[in-house]
Amino acid sequence: MSGKYILTVVGPTAIGKTKLAIDLASYFKTEIISADSRQFYKEMSIGTAVPSRHELESIPHHFIQHKSIHQTYNVGDFEKDALKILENLFEKHDYVVMVGGSGLYIDAVVQGLDTFPEVDRQIRVKLNSILNRQGIEVLQEQLKELDPEYYNKVDIQNPHRIIRALEICLGTGKAYSSFINKRKLPRPFSTITIGLSVERSLLYAKINKRVDSMIENGLKEEARSLYKHKHLNALQTVGYTELFKFFDGIWELDFAISEIKKNTRRFAKRQLTWFRKKKDIVWVDPNTPINEILEKIMHLRINLQDEAGRL
Repeated sequence: MSGKYILTVVGPTAIGKTKLAIDLASYFKTEIISADSRQFYKEMSIGTAVPSRHELESIPHHFIQHKSIHQTYNVGDFEKDALKILENLFEKHDYVVMVGGSGLYIDAVVQGLDTFPEVDRQIRVKLNSILNRQGIEVLQEQLKELDPEYYNKVDIQNPHRIIRALEICLGTGKAYSSFINKRKLPRPFSTITIGLSVERSLLYAKINKRVDSMIENGLKEEARSLYKHKHLNALQTVGYTELFKFFDGIWELDFAISEIKKNTRRFAKRQLTWFRKKKDIVWVDPNTPINEILEKIMHLRINLQDEAGRL
């Protein structure tokens, strides 16, 4: 499958990844794989900024609202499913676009998941019990102590990832981060990654504007309809957990909205921290003309071909 390329569009939330992905897919007459783990669930539309109906109809998308919040779906499942779809897409296309802000899910596709040792299953049971009885903050502090490196880049509001890291730390006596990036799996395609970045103040303004728009478009009502399922992992995410506290009578609505904005800004900062560590990302401003981005892609493709020829 030589001569096949994934064009990956990455960056923080609210920066404009969807638009660029659609522009690239239109140019290359191909399809889009979404690697945004928040957009997998069909019950969550407004709070996860799912592409509009017009956007979804303009280009075939995969992995958008294809699961229910009641189904278990993890990064390993996504890796397997995405590789299967890519195999089919590459029979018709030389390029496929992948877009998303979930760095772990993107890494799973382009290089493969890391291997972790088996640990006692009772560790996870105990950690889930702590989560239910004492809250996620206790687990966050434990991870910060046992593995500060992973703590600084993981989405600390995601209990599934916190518990997964802690069970490895506790079960092996070693940091979860020590098992990461130990091997690279060969893939039958090359990856070209474009990252979107703007000045932080502009990004934060975009985030605040998006949250206001979500509220105007019915995020509160969407979260209310999901309130009875608030214990599910899929709903342990920014935009929903804050409103659940409003429904519980713990916070006022204005404060919950301000917390959504603050936590989304923190989430964007963690996304950037993850992606900034990648050396092969070409960073551009989201307002860069598409023809300039295409020139960069073609230049990168030539470099990849030259490297392959020297091997």
